[in-house]
Amino acid sequence: MKKYIKLSVILAVFITFISCDDKIDVDVPEAEPRLVIEASLDWEKGTSGNNQTIKISTSTPYFQTTLNTSVIGASVKVTNNNSNAVFNFTDQNDGTYTINNFIPVLNDSYTLEVIHNGETYTATENLLPVSPINAVTQSLEGGFDDEVLDVSIFFDDPVNEDNYYMFRIKEESDLFASLEAQSDEFTNGNEQEEFFEKGRDDENELEEFNPGDIVNIKLYGISQRYYNYISLLSEQYDSAGNPFASIPAEIKGNCVNVTDESNYAFGYFRVTEFDQVDYTFQ
Repeated sequence: MKKYIKLSVILAVFITFISCDDKIDVDVPEAEPRLVIEASLDWEKGTSGNNQTIKISTSTPYFQTTLNTSVIGASVKVTNNNSNAVFNFTDQNDGTYTINNFIPVLNDSYTLEVIHNGETYTATENLLPVSPINAVTQSLEGGFDDEVLDVSIFFDDPVNEDNYYMFRIKEESDLFASLEAQSDEFTNGNEQEEFFEKGRDDENELEEFNPGDIVNIKLYGISQRYYNYISLLSEQYDSAGNPFASIPAEIKGNCVNVTDESNYAFGYFRVTEFDQVDYTFQ
């Protein structure tokens, strides 16, 4: 009798595990596509900054990965609000719009205008300067883990100014870069330091920095509004998978649809100066 009971229990457990593999279809509501404007006019120190590219596409359903969302046929221009110089971008018929005679001027205001499907989108930003990178060093002591290499970036912050910065750090072998935003609220006028390290992975040492690894480091001077924007994006990205984190919210950039305010665009128009350096770990 006991054998029959044990066998029944085993069969019940086995059937339960099988039933867990049943496919469940869930209807996920899909929002209407919105325009996505990736307009980062970045001027590297020591260059002319004449060549710039703006990318325009549309948003896609969450699980859609094969749809071509490139937007062609749009009208794209940028105006210097101080000199009234107009820079018209050329449609490359692949979702990118380019120019080779853009003239960046520090501290000038620029306005982007995109016209698509009879609707006009605009955004305005100032081209802010950035201090050059003084030095880049490596250490086992500057980060959170004293067994993992980290990299530190040093630069001088101007005195008596409110400044905001963005760091873009990308190892050669990585698919995506890491972004960090920083303000000088508590360190105004002093030499600034920002460090970055990768978490230790005992199963895969390639996940952390190792001697011979090459990283590209970029330092941008950004506006306070863009600082707030990128900080929110980073916060939501870093808290992904955390059951105690706040519910992610839709983050709007500075691109406004002046024809139909409710049909706003995703993305951000920024105009920045940046300095960069490639560093090889020893």
